Order: sequence, then C-alpha cells, then structure tokens
Amino acid sequence: MSHDHRVGSRAVTRSAAFLAAGLLTVPLLTACGEKDAAGRPLAGQDTAPASRGRIADGGTLRWAVDAVPETFNTFQADTDATTSRVAQAVLPSLYRLDANGRPERNADYLESAKVVDREPKQVVVYRLHQQAVWSDGREIGAADFAAQWRALSGRDSAYWTARNAGYDRIQKVERGASDLEVRVTFGRPYADWKSLFSPLYPKQVTGTPDSFNDGARRKLKVTAGPFALQGVDRESGEVTLVRSPRWWGRTAKLQRLVLRAVPRDERLKALLKREVDLAEVDPDQARRISLAGRSGGQALTRGPGAGLTPAAALRSWAVAHGSDEAAADEETDARHRLRAARARYAAQQSALRGYTVRKSLEPASTQLALNGSEGPLADERVRRAVARALHREELAGLVLTPLGLPAEPVGSHLALSGQAAYADGSGALGDEDTEEAEALLADAGWVRGGAVKAGKTGKTGKTGAGGARKARPGRTADDAEGPEDSEDSEGSEDDDGTYIVGEDDKPGVGEAGAPRTGRRPDDDVARRLVRNDRQSARERAQQGGAPGAYAPKGTAAPAGAPDGPVVKDGKELVLRFVLPSGPGSGTLRVVGERISRMLARVGIRTRTTKVPDDSYFTDHVANGQYDLALYSWPATAYPATDARPVYAKPVPAADGSLSIEQNFTRLGTDQVDQLFDQAAATLDEDEAVSLIRKADARIWAMAGSIPLYQRPQLMAARTDLANAGAFGLRTPVYEDMGFLKKPPAPAPPRRP
Repeated sequence: MSHDHRVGSRAVTRSAAFLAAGLLTVPLLTACGEKDAAGRPLAGQDTAPASRGRIADGGTLRWAVDAVPETFNTFQADTDATTSRVAQAVLPSLYRLDANGRPERNADYLESAKVVDREPKQVVVYRLHQQAVWSDGREIGAADFAAQWRALSGRDSAYWTARNAGYDRIQKVERGASDLEVRVTFGRPYADWKSLFSPLYPKQVTGTPDSFNDGARRKLKVTAGPFALQGVDRESGEVTLVRSPRWWGRTAKLQRLVLRAVPRDERLKALLKREVDLAEVDPDQARRISLAGRSGGQALTRGPGAGLTPAAALRSWAVAHGSDEAAADEETDARHRLRAARARYAAQQSALRGYTVRKSLEPASTQLALNGSEGPLADERVRRAVARALHREELAGLVLTPLGLPAEPVGSHLALSGQAAYADGSGALGDEDTEEAEALLADAGWVRGGAVKAGKTGKTGKTGAGGARKARPGRTADDAEGPEDSEDSEGSEDDDGTYIVGEDDKPGVGEAGAPRTGRRPDDDVARRLVRNDRQSARERAQQGGAPGAYAPKGTAAPAGAPDGPVVKDGKELVLRFVLPSGPGSGTLRVVGERISRMLARVGIRTRTTKVPDDSYFTDHVANGQYDLALYSWPATAYPATDARPVYAKPVPAADGSLSIEQNFTRLGTDQVDQLFDQAAATLDEDEAVSLIRKADARIWAMAGSIPLYQRPQLMAARTDLANAGAFGLRTPVYEDMGFLKKPPAPAPPRRP
C-alpha cells in the first residue's frame, strides 16, 4: 500500500447491505443549458515550465518511486504506479489528461478519432499519425488494436487480465481504408471509448496468452514512445529508460530517465546524498527543504539546539566551567555533541539548497469510509449522523492550510474540481450540524443519558471511565485495566495499540498549543497539523446545515439533554476506527483523531486501533474488519467505467458468498447501478455527465463514504529541473522534461 493508503483502480471482492434509498430526497442535477458546475482545478500544476529551447540536451533524471514494478503490463492485477509511469513514457496513449483532468487527443499518435456511426452499431474510426511506428520499425496498426481487444475482451480465460471494461463491448476491430486507419465496432454503445487502447501494447505482447501473461512482466522489447525500456536492475532497485531513436515526435530532452526505488522514509537521506533529482516527499520533509531554501541552509531556526534559550545556554556554560569536575566534563561533552550535531544539520541544510518543493493537489481524494454491512452503521440514520457530525472544511484545512494549498473539501465521489463530471453533490447529505446528528441518533434509538449495562459498550468491548485509553502491545482493550494503561504515550510508529475516544476527552491546549488528548502526537507532522485552524464546536453549531432525511431541523433531542455517550438497549455506541501506523501515515492519524473528537461531541465514541501498513488495507478494510477507516481513491476521467465497481451494489457470488468488487463500504442500490450503466451506454456527453452527477448525489445520500479533501502532492525537485514536479491532474509530458541550460560564463574583463 502506498503512502496515505491510496486504493488502486481495480480489486476483487464484494459484500451486501440493505439501504432504504427510496426514503431519501435528492436534488435534481442537470448539465444541459446551465453554467458548468465542474469549475476549475483547485490547484494547478507546479512543474517549473520552460520552453524546450531553454533546456539542455541530454542528462539523466533520477526519479524516486515506491518500488520496482512486478510487471510492465498495466492490465495485470499486480500493476502499480511505477508500471503506469513506464507505460506513459514508452507506449502509445491515444488520449491523455489535460490540466483539468479531462481526456485530450494525443496528436503524436492520433490524427483523429471519431464516432462515425451510432446506429445500428457504434463505430469509432481512428486515423493514426503517418510516422507512428514501433521500435522494431513496424507500423502501428489494426493488428495491434485487434490483438489487444482479443486479450482484454474476457472471452479467453487463458489471458490473466485484471480488467476488461469497455473491451468486452467491442464486436470487431478491422483495418480501415488504409494501413493508418482502424475501425472499431461496438456490440453495445460505450460512452468511455476514449479510455480504450491507452496504453496500446504491440501485438507481440497481446497476441498470445503466454506473451501477455509472462512476456511483458520483466521486459518490453518493443515500444513506441519518446523513451524505451533499457533494463531493470532489481538488486539495486532501478528501472532505466533511454531516449528512443525511433521516436517521431519531439525528441526527448533527457538521455536517460532512471526510476529508483526509495522508501518514503529514506527520501530525505537520498536527497541529501544527491542520489535522486525528483521525489515525492511528506509534509515534514517538504518543510525542511523549504526552510533550507529560505535560510540559505545555515540558520538553525530548527534542528539541534534550536529551542535553547539564552538562559539555558548561560547555565550550560557555567556548569562546563564550574568547580564540579564531573559535572563540567559531562556538560562539556554534551556541548561538543551539540556543536557536532549543529554542524551536521547545517551541512545537510546547505545540501538541500539545491532542491525546491513543488506542490499541487494530487488526482486522488481521501475519504472516510463507513462499513455498512453490520453493527450500528448498518442503520442509515447512524451513518448520516456520523456524516453530519463532521466539519469537512476543518478537516481539509487541518491538512492543506499549513502547506499553502486550497483547503476546500471535495464535493464529489466521482470526479475532482475541473473534471467534466464534477459537481458538489454534498447537499444531498447536508453540512455539519450537531443538532441534526443527535436527532438522527435519537430517531435510531441512540440517546444520551441512558443506563449502561455492565460490560455493554457495543461490539467493541468495554471502555471504562477514563476517556482516551490505549492498550499495551499484546493486550486487548478489554484487558487494559488499571492506572498503568493511561500512559501519555502512543508508542512507536509501527505500534498497533488501541485507545478509546469519547465525550470525556475534552479538547484542551497543552504544550506548544497542541490539544491535550491523553496521548502525544507521534511525529512532527502531527504536532504541526493539530495546531492549525481550530474552531469551537459552539461556533460550528451556530452555522447550521441542511436538514436530514429522517429528522428535519427542530426534532433534535430536547435542549439540556445530558452530555456523554449515546446509549441504546444498555449499550454505548462505540465504533471501530482502524488507522495505519507507518511513518508515512501521520497525517491520516491526525485526521482520524480530529474525526474522533467531532464524533464525541454528539455522543459517538470511537475505538481507534493502529495496525501495520502492510495489513491495514488487506486485513481490515478489504475484509470488512472496521467500522470507520481512512484511505484515498484515485480520480478518473471515466467514472462511468472506473467508479462503478467502487459503488456497485453487492451481489451473491457463484460460491454463495457476497461479491463486493471494490465496494469496501458494502453499500449500494439498484438505482445507482442503473445510473452508472446508463451513463456508460449514452454517447451524448452532456447526458452522461448529468447521469454521473445524479449517481453521485445518491451516493452522498447513502452516507457510506464521505469525501474529505484532495490529497496534497509535494515534490522535491532539483532547482534546475524543468517541466517536472507536481503534475496535478495532467499526464506528464516526458519528452519535455530536462535540466535548464547553464548560463554562459561572463566574459573576462578587457585589459586596458
């Protein structure tokens, strides 16, 4: 699982839950004849754009990635982000995404692509670039299109494919009027036809099951892009791409592009050693790089001894020069160590001066997922109460404001601002409103002040009376009794401890402005994030919000109702909140803590369990072992195709189990499925957009997942690197990347 737990675009399982969608009122959304609701991207690219004339010819760009890919076939199940990067640089993509995250024709491969017939069959004609050839000299043509269609159509189980959406609708692929024309006839209409054949593999890869399954896993002998795959060194963790001599487009400025596997917690070290030129970094690393650039690399406003006051320095000097020889020796050694640490830190900051931080918003959004398959969250009113308790603007600001990025919540499950299908559909659920949340809970039978039966704290075990508490490693929270279990510590970052947050945990202000939560934030990122932009519950409650579906405004629990957790049938409402514990997940943990406190205000307690990163998704989210979880979904320009598995209604599988595809909240409706199917089948783009927006409004109303914020994209880049960095929604243009030419040396002064 990658940083911040992004979910890939394909998956394998399904489950079921009941949802009374017929009781919900959804606002009417239209796309035709009205102002476009898609807007603009919240943040643009930050890539240090430069004309090709300013870029030197040659050079090697070393780009840090998460891992060397297991396969170079993007249509296999174990593909990853590095697989996609390689494919973008070495293979044809008929369409790529523009700055708004919308598909645009790639003129290096396509002269045109049009739907020439709609009835009785949809027919698309592709006219290829006259010079488009594979690296072996063969023309790109219908044989490659046909081989890829047959491999991905799903008709031959010998091909190990992870997805066949769209290809399964094709009836035939044939040569057109010339070798440069390809006619694709669809058996069923397909709105997202632009998503097909990107990337396009040569028929040598897709022509047989053996070549498809194994031939492209470790190598790509035949390519057709500005770069070619030279080799893979798995021992050193490097993938090397070289400038392709067969490329007919603009010649790549770089001679080599090396994708180097560097763990995220080791990237600052790699930057200090000048081992990489471009690397995605976490917020704390980004701040240190930015500080080096502002301070010239020398000022020790942070780092060893940065908090040493003049009085403390004077005391240290006095002890080092005092009459107590043992104390003086110890203090002198400490002063020497501090000076050495300061010197190392200053040298490191000087080394970081060669880098800058380029930032944008990633084409992915972080969401709070609510597992609706069992327990209290199987009741839609409880899910909606959770959603109405959240102040999404505050959560977005918590993450994005300290980074100088737009702190606007994501308003759609299916698109990001700027993309054609985007519209803010959150009105179907309503804004934060604690009174509405309490009313929804009361309507579901969860009320404050009820008697709690001994041992009854919902399905997650007893909480005790101490508010936030954490079980020691190796012990369950049920065993965590006694004062020793209330330590103000959270353990190491790979600790998988458990603690409870409830109404007893009143936010206070502790050291350096951090909230007193009964536990210490476990990294510097957390400490900085928790200081950002607080707003009291009273101020937020005064803002109000849209009424809920079951309990209109004014039907909340009686004024003056007692504080404390909500109770039903003698049980407190306690939700299992699972969060990752790895070093790259500090932001998620801080967001999770803030969510827990928002829920506590309406009487919902959370049992938060930190689990190792490698098991967080597979063992908990995908298996349904959670009530609440945080993870990210990538954006797509083709939501009718790519987002449908994420929100499809679970159905019985052949073995009697329930198949959930990628719907890890296990909630869905026939109506949402039908809207996706209709959007995928219409060739009217405006109608397709309208259908997707309607589907999104109904997904909001289910309250199975709550989009929070668009993920920050922070890239450390060499200061002389151009046309590379934080790409935002746009597909990188690899042939334009390179290093700026060095300015000419000044002429020597003339002698008199």
